[in-house]
Amino acid sequence: MATTSRRAAPAKSRSAIPQLPWRNPQPAPIVLVSGPEEVCAERAIATLRDYLRAEDPSLEVSDVRADDYTQGTLLSVTSPSLFGEPRLVRVSGVEKCSDAFLNEAISYLSAPQDGATVILRHTGASVRGKKLLDAIRAGTGGGVEIACPAIKRDSDRFDFAAGEFQAAKKRIAPIALRALVSAFADDLTELAGACQQLIADVPGDITEQIVERYYGGRVETSAFTVADTAIAGRYGEALIALRHALASGADPVPLVAAIAMKLRTMARVAGSRESSAAVASRLGLKDWQVDRARRDLVGWSESTLGLAIQAAARADAEVKGASRDPVFSLERLVTVIATRTPYGS
Repeated sequence: MATTSRRAAPAKSRSAIPQLPWRNPQPAPIVLVSGPEEVCAERAIATLRDYLRAEDPSLEVSDVRADDYTQGTLLSVTSPSLFGEPRLVRVSGVEKCSDAFLNEAISYLSAPQDGATVILRHTGASVRGKKLLDAIRAGTGGGVEIACPAIKRDSDRFDFAAGEFQAAKKRIAPIALRALVSAFADDLTELAGACQQLIADVPGDITEQIVERYYGGRVETSAFTVADTAIAGRYGEALIALRHALASGADPVPLVAAIAMKLRTMARVAGSRESSAAVASRLGLKDWQVDRARRDLVGWSESTLGLAIQAAARADAEVKGASRDPVFSLERLVTVIATRTPYGS
């Protein structure tokens, strides 16, 4: 009787070069900055430039586009000058690189120029340039990799913002940090800019009142304010917050997503008697998220929470095209959550 054999799946290759955090990059002959998060990539590249310039103010900086590449450019900008100044070459668009760049970059790995640092920016948006990435990760050229993964989850944005203040040795109250993150929940670039503005402008600790003074308009109309007031049962405030959010241009889809996310977190935390740290570790949350969900659960029952989650699922489908009136769907969702009763009861 014939037998069939299954081939074992190939083991996932591991990088042979150091993997560095984007907040603490280190120079090397080849620096691969990978991943889609542009804010983090820009920070890492700027930090490397400042580090190299602090070592030698005569640093020569050149920018090269891998997708619009002229043959011979890489060797030209990395070759020693008459006076031997160090060189920094920033290469963008490696995920769209031309064949000419790909061939010359792979050749360059075998003999990097002394005194030159070449930064290769690859967003991961395509597999273009994979042969070059594989060679770098195999250790050819003596490189390092700085990963900049997408920051999508609320907890990731919270960590990002907290890291901004920690790096600047600036204290911010947790409630102020949460308000700031909520106000810029849909734009990491704006969140980064807001953090840097507060760091530059505020001489002492940053409080909730300071965040309110700077960004009160955004905080008041954020999706999480709508969710918080509805979940707390403050029906009138929730409707006002919703109307302000819509009037300021908020899209119904992320509004529903924010409300649904908070409800799901409440459902995951409900009934647990473990410590906040234990629950957070088990569910992949932060301690403050568990504490907040537990506060939000006051006054809720299993049945009312289930009703709210069902209403959120319905609203999600409706604002994505199942209804002609997404605003009405949002108002009905807020009504169900804030009153904890079926709509129309």
